[in-house]
Amino acid sequence: MKQLTVLLDNVVGTLARLSEVLAQRNVNIETIDSGAASAQGIVWLTVDKYDVALVALRDAGFQAVTEDALLIRLKDEPGALAKAAARFKHAGLNIRSLRILKREADYSLVTLVTDDNDTARKLVEDVLLTQTVTPN
Repeated sequence: MKQLTVLLDNVVGTLARLSEVLAQRNVNIETIDSGAASAQGIVWLTVDKYDVALVALRDAGFQAVTEDALLIRLKDEPGALAKAAARFKHAGLNIRSLRILKREADYSLVTLVTDDNDTARKLVEDVLLTQTVTPN
């Protein structure tokens, strides 16, 4: 799956402007997560129209990139994420971002991006839900 990462200023109204830009281009936000440290913020999104969203955000002056993310399904129990993360640790592979997208029944859907998704895909092939696609 693809995800968009947007670097932005941490000021009042920025998230409203970002979502308005996407709404004006008829882009539906499927998942969103954000965080801030001091004057800088970061937003991670999945959307229904990646190419349109990327152009819209860049046209509006946002620093936006799209990247491949792996989607895995983990048992929703204590230690499940620790076991998955240990696979990357033992392989010497850095996890750049990780998000629990959704919890359903007895499982959690987790998205992650690593320094080497091809290697990562092999490490989690038993819990991998989708193949990634080439970034824009």
